Amino acid sequence: MILHVAERALAARNIARAIVATDDERVLDAVRAAGFEARMTSSDHASGSDRLAEVAATLDEADVIVNLQGDEPLISPQTIERAVEEILSDETAQVVTTSEEIVDAADVLSADVVKVVVDEHGRALYFSRSPIPFPRDAVRKYGTLVAALEKEPLLLQTFRKHTGLYVYRRAFLLEYTGWPQSTLECAESLEQLRALERGAIIKVIQADSPSIGVDTEQDLERVRKILEA
Repeated sequence: MILHVAERALAARNIARAIVATDDERVLDAVRAAGFEARMTSSDHASGSDRLAEVAATLDEADVIVNLQGDEPLISPQTIERAVEEILSDETAQVVTTSEEIVDAADVLSADVVKVVVDEHGRALYFSRSPIPFPRDAVRKYGTLVAALEKEPLLLQTFRKHTGLYVYRRAFLLEYTGWPQSTLECAESLEQLRALERGAIIKVIQADSPSIGVDTEQDLERVRKILEA
């Protein structure tokens, strides 16, 4: 899976270098054996961005750092390109990330699928493992969120799935990962909430095409079938 991710990272036209940051010798060996670059990092990091920052601190020549999570083997290179272009064109954004439509009601209910809501300028207001925004009137009408989604399929259009890609300004990344973990970050186990709680601007753009973050055995089987096809 990690080799698929590395290949897709390097397929993006505006990516100069791809480095797999890991604390596992097995991952390090597999990546290097396949001809990709990998770095061993500390095993004490609280999040992926903290691990990323350890490597980014050594990359003085880079102004923009992309965090592509290793469980996104279907990520589109075009999505990576668009996210990098966005942070270069929007001077207010400290981080750019991506989202996509939710087409399966089960994803709304799953805590493994992170949902995001944004303001009118595309800036993140909040990320959650819970269904947000919560359709209160529809749930009152039908009794449960499950029933509401079954009775009113158009409700799905109000939800957005966050995908595992972050583009950082390097200076902000190094500052942000020096902050202590926040209350919301720990509660939801979502590292981006540490930045939001400090007032950081996270721009959310539409992914070029759907992806599947591999968080469960079921996700793994779905991805295998897609790659085999």
